[in-house]
Amino acid sequence: MTPEQNDILCRVEGDAPMGRLMRQHWLPACMIEEVAEPDCTPLRVRLLGENIVVFRDTKGRVGALKEACPHRGASLAYGRNEECGLRCLYHGWKFDVDGNAVDMSSEPADAALRATMKTKAYPVEESGGFIWVWMGAADALLPFDPPNWAAAPADKISIVKMHGACNWAQVLEGSIDSAHSSSLHSTNMPTATGVSGSTATETAWLRPSADKAPKIEVERTPFGFRYVAIRKPISDPDKQDYVRMTLFVAPFTVHIPPNNQYHLSQLLIPIDDVNTMFYWIAWHPTKGIAQDAWRKFCGAEIGKDVEPITFRKVRNLENNYLQDRDAMKAGDFTGIYGIPAQDMAMWETMGAIADRGEDRLGSSDKAIFTFRTQMYRAAQAVAKGEPAIGAAQPRVPHAKLMSFEGMVPKGEDWRTLNVSDEERDITRSARISEAS
Repeated sequence: MTPEQNDILCRVEGDAPMGRLMRQHWLPACMIEEVAEPDCTPLRVRLLGENIVVFRDTKGRVGALKEACPHRGASLAYGRNEECGLRCLYHGWKFDVDGNAVDMSSEPADAALRATMKTKAYPVEESGGFIWVWMGAADALLPFDPPNWAAAPADKISIVKMHGACNWAQVLEGSIDSAHSSSLHSTNMPTATGVSGSTATETAWLRPSADKAPKIEVERTPFGFRYVAIRKPISDPDKQDYVRMTLFVAPFTVHIPPNNQYHLSQLLIPIDDVNTMFYWIAWHPTKGIAQDAWRKFCGAEIGKDVEPITFRKVRNLENNYLQDRDAMKAGDFTGIYGIPAQDMAMWETMGAIADRGEDRLGSSDKAIFTFRTQMYRAAQAVAKGEPAIGAAQPRVPHAKLMSFEGMVPKGEDWRTLNVSDEERDITRSARISEAS
């Protein structure tokens, strides 16, 4: 990729095409638990280079406002959340969840400004453990489409949150890179006999394959693409394949292969051009993993592994991710605790925005190549005034999109695994349209 192409793929601030693409989708601003109680502490959020403040009012309604007070630009994140509004500390101006000025204590009671004063308020939805916001044009507002994990009970949805000090695209490329798990995460995902698929314990996900060079196959779809990593299993390799299917749901969602206890989804959300918020969701309709256990397994406990509010990592580039070389000599592959921190060490050491022109891609990078070309072209299309990928009708409902993991008889078509009739019909129609 040229530097210009790389910028189109990566940059999201201001009028950047990729940022305009993102604004045609609902974005997760924060976890519900961060603004759980009425009149809670307002939360500062940064998305696509914009500063927002999220709060829950006295009646339990959630608001998302431009952080800068429209009066003189002071931050509303320090404001008083009281009596159904957020009051700026500077002059006492107060705004409700819809952005209306409900009090302007520094202005005369008959001031004409009182009747017209508003601040920018973003449409908000609560679903699947997240507060979602719409940052696009009001006349382009899409109906909210809940993610697939939103169908699970709230106590069966567990979320890890962690700040990444690099561009969103290289974080997402890590999420769709199935080949790296056999090396980077080999201590956490060890080969094991006697299991027929990914099997979760308290400390590891056991795998029925020692194959480190999977065969990658990709299928483009209207929402992004599906791809599989096909590995040789330990048991009956002449009769079956070990298949791990991942879904990229443009522009920032990845459903990675599950284990026997919970499904796994990730949200890779651009804070700005060079920072990303990483969310990892473990969920299941009936089984799952408890929130505390999930964060402990991932090395992402709040106050221990990540800082409260900012979710910046204790293990970071400045301290070499607390890599333990003695542990490596004793058999730990990376010496870095937790799958997310292991990934962060790879992503962040590439630089804030990786120079993709220097990459030498191999056969295991088919999904990476597909992502780069697909999203680069999608950003170009938005720059020309066309709809964003995944936003045009007909759309496959997010609830219908599921990944897959398990043994498959040799010769079986992986493209039929966990594919709903609705998705199959929409994908077929899209192909016919492209061909014509």
